[in-house]
Amino acid sequence: MKLISITTNPNILLITIFLIILSQANSVPIPNTKLFTEYIGAEFNNVTFSDIPINPTLQFHFLLSFAIDYDTSSGLTPTNGKFNVFWDSNNLSPSHVSAIKKANPNVKVGLSLGGDTVGHGGASAFFKPFSIDSWVSNAVKTLTQIIQHYNLDGIDIDYEHFSSDTHTFAECIGRLIKSLKNNKVISFASIAPYENDQVQSHYKALWNKYGDLIDYVNFQFYAYDKGTTVSQFIDYFNTQSSNYHGGKVLVSFTTEGRGGLSPENGFFKACNELKQQGKLHGIFIWSADDSKNKKNDFRYEKKSQALLTS
Repeated sequence: MKLISITTNPNILLITIFLIILSQANSVPIPNTKLFTEYIGAEFNNVTFSDIPINPTLQFHFLLSFAIDYDTSSGLTPTNGKFNVFWDSNNLSPSHVSAIKKANPNVKVGLSLGGDTVGHGGASAFFKPFSIDSWVSNAVKTLTQIIQHYNLDGIDIDYEHFSSDTHTFAECIGRLIKSLKNNKVISFASIAPYENDQVQSHYKALWNKYGDLIDYVNFQFYAYDKGTTVSQFIDYFNTQSSNYHGGKVLVSFTTEGRGGLSPENGFFKACNELKQQGKLHGIFIWSADDSKNKKNDFRYEKKSQALLTS
């Protein structure tokens, strides 16, 4: 046993106690939470909210994909923060939002901004503001209109291509979230980065300045290699938890069949390990559209929700 000498100097003693408490606080994991999130509507294959099984004991978020500040009538040009709806609004309309929330009090519905392309399979959706002030002004105005019209609860930031520096992105998105929260337009905000130098530099700049306003980090773990193992997945999770220190980093997989650790090859084993460590803050899936297209009766949605509630 190692003996620890205790100083009699009260000032040094207080500083020592403070440092011990601080180090212990930083090592305590955020408790497991029961949040399930699913992106929906990007691929226009007639998926509806009511298609997806909903466990009533969960926090449940749908994210409509996507709202984009682009104008399709003028050749897919950016509009400096003037957002339009690019999800399947016929099957995911304001009345559909109201109906699913009324039938399921645990459900919140948000919208995701940006995405990979303008529309399903279109040109890349770039973040391209003319100026910080004008972009924020336009974004607050147009998104408030969309959010109130659809009776939505939150926003998710999923820009993946950038024609701006990291400072501009951080200020635009940070001020947007702050304004929408201060105006009580939204109750939650999330970001959806993935492992890419340009992407990470933008989102980490946002996190470093405005992380206190961001409730969840929907990290795209399916952007890693398809052969990802359970141990690699855990390492990736720990790395991203460090990158977004203090944040609730959600684990994820895709039902599209791309990369990352798949639900068939160990994803749920990794989730159980994180849960035992007190690190499972939630699960999100990309996407409901792909799950419906696979015609698998949403079995991975059911399995994810069962794991979160077990």
